[in-house]
Amino acid sequence: MTETETLLQHIDELKIQLDALRSELDNAAIRDALKIEFLYESNRIEGNTLTLRETQLVIQEGMTISGKSLREHLEAINQQEAILFVEDIVARKEAFTESILKQVHALVLHGIDRENAGQYLRVPVLIVGSSHIPPQPFLLQPLMEEYFVFYTAHQNILHPVVLAAELQERLASIHPFIDGNGRTSRLVMNLILLQHGYPLAIIGGDYDSRMAYYNALEKASTDKSEFITLIANKVKQNLERYIKILTTG
Repeated sequence: MTETETLLQHIDELKIQLDALRSELDNAAIRDALKIEFLYESNRIEGNTLTLRETQLVIQEGMTISGKSLREHLEAINQQEAILFVEDIVARKEAFTESILKQVHALVLHGIDRENAGQYLRVPVLIVGSSHIPPQPFLLQPLMEEYFVFYTAHQNILHPVVLAAELQERLASIHPFIDGNGRTSRLVMNLILLQHGYPLAIIGGDYDSRMAYYNALEKASTDKSEFITLIANKVKQNLERYIKILTTG
């Protein structure tokens, strides 16, 4: 058994434990706290400087934080709206489609870039700090069609954690939007996880976690194993943490 297979087996065991606890102990306050942490860390990866407490005040109290830009406030608010949208999709048992992807992205860039929100990019771009060159705009539609063909063909075959990692990595590699690709791809990953009953997978925005995440993404063009293992470890850690919260208060 490979390292990844062993890790996935452990994840399955943890999920059984969590499912048993959730039936009696789960509550909205825990889920809301984890959502705020997810959007804080996801925005932090992209350079947002709001602290976790400031993010919570913006989201739950509607406060304006002195010294922070309008964009940083909008990024927090938009991520919250996008997570709520993803949860609604999951609750209604809707399939993941291109339309849903574009709606998620439109929420991520709402009020930040109205012209490009929910639209595939129309001009070539470069990713700062990466050797990966995104496809030319005229290739995006066929590549995105292939992306959803992959999803449809593998949604009932791959382990949900592997499927979530694959969809995040493939979307990040295609880089179909002019901005917000990272946030959108992490939301897609969590949409898949939530569909299968997993809690949100949170990737830290601190330097070491961010660099490990980016380096694994960079390597995924030739070998996806490191990225899949990284995501699987995040899922395992968040399952263990959720179980601890429910059992120790």
